[in-house]
Amino acid sequence: MPDSSPQTILVTGATGYVGGRLVPCLLREGYSVRCFVRDADRLRAQPWGDRVEVAVGDALEADTVPPAMTDVDAVYYLIHSLGSGEDTFADRDRRAATNVRTAAEEAGVDRIIYLGGMRPKGEQQSKHLKSRIETGVVLRDGSVPVTEFRAAQIVGSGSLSFELVRYLTERVPLMVCPRWVHTPTQPIAVRNVLQYLIAALDHPESAEEIVEIGGTDVLTYAEMFQIYAAVRGLRRWVVNVPFLTPRLSSHWVGLVTPVSNGIARPLIEGLDNEVVVENAEKAQRLFPEVEPMAFEAAVRLALRRAESDVLPTVWNSAVSSAPPVSAEAATLDTTEGLYREVRTTTVDAPSELAFDTIARLGGDTGWLYGNGLWRLRGWIDQLLGGVGFRQGRRHEVHLRIGDAIDFWRVEALDPGRLLRLRAEMRLPGRAWLQFEVSPTDEEESRTRITQTVFFEPKGLGGTVYWNVVRPLHGLLFRGLLRRLGTWIEERSPEQPSFAAEHSSVAELQKE
Repeated sequence: MPDSSPQTILVTGATGYVGGRLVPCLLREGYSVRCFVRDADRLRAQPWGDRVEVAVGDALEADTVPPAMTDVDAVYYLIHSLGSGEDTFADRDRRAATNVRTAAEEAGVDRIIYLGGMRPKGEQQSKHLKSRIETGVVLRDGSVPVTEFRAAQIVGSGSLSFELVRYLTERVPLMVCPRWVHTPTQPIAVRNVLQYLIAALDHPESAEEIVEIGGTDVLTYAEMFQIYAAVRGLRRWVVNVPFLTPRLSSHWVGLVTPVSNGIARPLIEGLDNEVVVENAEKAQRLFPEVEPMAFEAAVRLALRRAESDVLPTVWNSAVSSAPPVSAEAATLDTTEGLYREVRTTTVDAPSELAFDTIARLGGDTGWLYGNGLWRLRGWIDQLLGGVGFRQGRRHEVHLRIGDAIDFWRVEALDPGRLLRLRAEMRLPGRAWLQFEVSPTDEEESRTRITQTVFFEPKGLGGTVYWNVVRPLHGLLFRGLLRRLGTWIEERSPEQPSFAAEHSSVAELQKE
């Protein structure tokens, strides 16, 4: 525990999966926390957002890092660039680590705590895992002591590893699997990862140490599939297809999970490498208070959390899980050549109920009209190397700025009034889908919903694309708005159970 003068801790990657869970743990321990983020709005959407300092910047822009380091005692380095493209993530990882290390040295920071990946074994080493190791080398190549944790797959509600196992096992009774499903690995529960990260602050002797951490079990992915299936009461079979390459495997994974091809391919290359803890005694000696969990216990804990519908973070919480966009794409601007399609409808329901219903779109709820066409568009996007139809969201009801919803990202959110989604699929331009809600009378018993599709074409190709797809867009978005109005009016002000609403949605989708 910190003393009466709490240390100031800087958390980089605070909007990511681990960072978003680490911050509230640090706050509970009494530390003063500062978060280094690119988008302050996404941080304010967190339930703990008003309890932390916010430093806005980008680790890839060297001049924005030093201000975040002022009066900081320790820095958690939780940045990675996996979603930025196969050809760029290693270079971006090096640049970001160099900038943070240099700023920490100049500010006199006592320690850097880094969560990286296990050193890969085998001849065909994963570029992603090698980059994680190199990041640790770059951070240690300075005067600030570094505690480096190396972990394999992290298992927790919403984690990439857990979602991969969950979606493949739940959706595919007969799994056609490549050779990587038989590679030994040592997964670790996210709860244990957080315990190690917090404990490092209380153990100065862990400075300048590389600590491999893992759960109690060494398993293959095939064994993880079977354990998950047993916990869920499912029967699953694995059929080996050794000739499936990482590229083909990434397309297969992209079809049945929310993981896009761009993330799946480097991830699967990593799964082809054995990643097992070689010196478990070091972690036990340095952090005796941490008791590693078994994989089955981690799965049960993750399932309980997932079923509670309260996920503080998910694997695609971080901006790096989205395709790279220019700074201009972060906000919606009005310029010449920006196409708009505006549709309105009026419903017999209060505006609060209307907005609450709109906020439930996507994920398991779907898009009410033409769901097969939405999925087809997602599969085409995957084949083009885009994010595809992730078919998922962090929470069934609640939204935050930065949340991923299928192939959209929440860009603007004014609860009860406005929701704007930015398309993350590959397009010859930029696209948004926006909903605005406003009462039509003083009694607020009727509500006007305005649906706007924006498209900013890039060159002649963008203009041609818009004119080709516009008839289909008209069909889909007109049908969506009509079905949305029906669903809103069917919901009573007493807020029926979500299960009952889902049955209503299913009926609408059958029409």
